[in-house]
Amino acid sequence: MSRRVLVLYTGGTVGMVASGGTYVPGADFGPRLARHLTERRDGLPQFDVIELDQLIDSANLTPANWATMARMLIDNWDRYDGFVVLHGTDTMAYTAAALSYMLQGCNKPVILTGSQIPLQRSRTDALDNVITSLALAATPEIQEVCLYFSGKLLRGTRARKLKTSDLDAFDSPNAPALGRCGITLDLRHDLLLPSGQPDFQVPTFNPESVAVLTLYPGIPAALVEAALALPGLKGLIIHTYGAGNAPDADEALVEALARGIKRGIAVLNISQCIRGRVAQKAYASGAALERIGVIAGGDLTPEAAFAKLHFLLATGHSGASLSRALQTPLRGDASEPLACRPTPC
Repeated sequence: MSRRVLVLYTGGTVGMVASGGTYVPGADFGPRLARHLTERRDGLPQFDVIELDQLIDSANLTPANWATMARMLIDNWDRYDGFVVLHGTDTMAYTAAALSYMLQGCNKPVILTGSQIPLQRSRTDALDNVITSLALAATPEIQEVCLYFSGKLLRGTRARKLKTSDLDAFDSPNAPALGRCGITLDLRHDLLLPSGQPDFQVPTFNPESVAVLTLYPGIPAALVEAALALPGLKGLIIHTYGAGNAPDADEALVEALARGIKRGIAVLNISQCIRGRVAQKAYASGAALERIGVIAGGDLTPEAAFAKLHFLLATGHSGASLSRALQTPLRGDASEPLACRPTPC
């Protein structure tokens, strides 16, 4: 029996059209895609296309959009064998991680993809990305949220956009690809997550609950204090140096973080390095963060860290429960164990 796939078009470059000298999200993507696939449907699964009522340039994405997408997938879960989510590349990795956390117990393939060049352009990469994603979404061995782009199948919680203008824009620096798609679709079956029992959770996200602050040489303590004083803030992600190091010689900065943690704000430490992981006990400047209760983020990507912290806060975690959950691998988002000491970046 032919497998059926649902394509959810959310916006992004893949379906953009020219307007006033720039590109904007274009509606009615289904008929446009069908025209392009007229002579290339051999071997593809049957598929239907639905789109958001309000299409998104992914630079305008908010956590509320994650919930909208998840609900649309869940509402159609029993009617299809797999799903393709067409998304803008700028924040696709955030959405891939967020959907991974919400679709707990996923038992079908959910493949996010998009393009660097719109479908309407002659040199577009959209068609190949969409065609391969349709094939992957009809592959029953995949039972998790993934991101496919330019020949690579990546875990949704491990993917990152690393290039602005090359066609192979995405990779997973701290984890191997789940598959390579060339002449054949070669999957790493040993890496794929096992099928689960769906236990989907789509919480109400508060966009004010999480903030991100990148440390830089000479960063004033007042900036850290201002971030921690944001109304509604429950979690702050700090992007530190190397293996999780911060300027511990700046006592005011460390004290500002400590006061925020005492007020109940979770502070999660993520490295600015593309590869490697946080190990706060490796250096004195990281140990200072360990002493005041900063949570080591291991090798979580910045995108997964942001989505995971949002998801855990929105599902009621706080205090010690939140700290444990952030340091416990979920949907393949981090290496085991998070407490091990890495080679410094």
